[in-house]
Amino acid sequence: LESRDPKSVLYACLGSQCRLVPSQLIELGLGLEASKRPFIWVIKAEDERFPELEKWLVEERFEERIKGRGLLIKGWAPQVLILSHPAIKGFLTHCGWNSTIEGVCSGVPMVTWPMFAEQFFNEKLIVEILKIGVRVGVEVPVRWGDEEKVGVLVKKGEVEKAIERLMDGGEEGEDRRRRARELGAIARSAMEEGGSAQSNMLLLIKDIMEQITQDKDKGFTQK
Repeated sequence: LESRDPKSVLYACLGSQCRLVPSQLIELGLGLEASKRPFIWVIKAEDERFPELEKWLVEERFEERIKGRGLLIKGWAPQVLILSHPAIKGFLTHCGWNSTIEGVCSGVPMVTWPMFAEQFFNEKLIVEILKIGVRVGVEVPVRWGDEEKVGVLVKKGEVEKAIERLMDGGEEGEDRRRRARELGAIARSAMEEGGSAQSNMLLLIKDIMEQITQDKDKGFTQK
C-alpha cells in the first residue's frame, strides 16, 4: 500500500463466514483482474473448498497475471489497518455488521455483496440510506449448506461494472466518496473523548453502578 497513490486501491474481503463455491470466487477474481484497478483480495484459506480454488489460481497463473497490481492474502488480514490506509479507495464487502461499521468509520465507499442473515438489511443501509455503496447484484441469500445448489450468482462482468461505478471519477462517484468521508469523520469524532459513543458508555456504566447501589440498599447480595 505504501507504494500506491492515495485513493487508488480496492480492498475485497467477503468475511470469515464466506461459503461461496470456487466457481463464484473465480468470477470474483476475474472481475477484479478485469477492472484494471490495484486491489487486495482476501481469500478464506480454511474452507474445505479452498484446494479447488488454489488449483485454479496455480493452473491459470493468476497471481503472475496480476503481479504488480493485485495482492492475494490467503487467510486472516488486518482489515481495520488496511481500510484506514490512505491508498484505499473502495471496499468490496459481504456487509457483515463489523465490516459495515469498519468501512463507515474508515470513510470508505463500498461494493456490497451480501450472502445471508442481516447482511441484506445492512446492504440497504449502505446503498439506499447512507448512499455510500454500489450493489454488485446479489438478489437471493445463500443458505448454509445450499452453496452448491445456488452456484454462481454474480458474473465477472457484474463485478467489473460495480467496481468501475465505485472507483470512477464521475459526479456520482465523487458524491458517494464525499458522503463516505463525512460519515467517517462523524463516526471517528463519536469515539473521541467527549464524543457521543464515549458519553453513552459512561452513562451505561453510571446506570449499572446506580443499580448495584440500589440493590445493596434494598438488602440484595450478589452470590
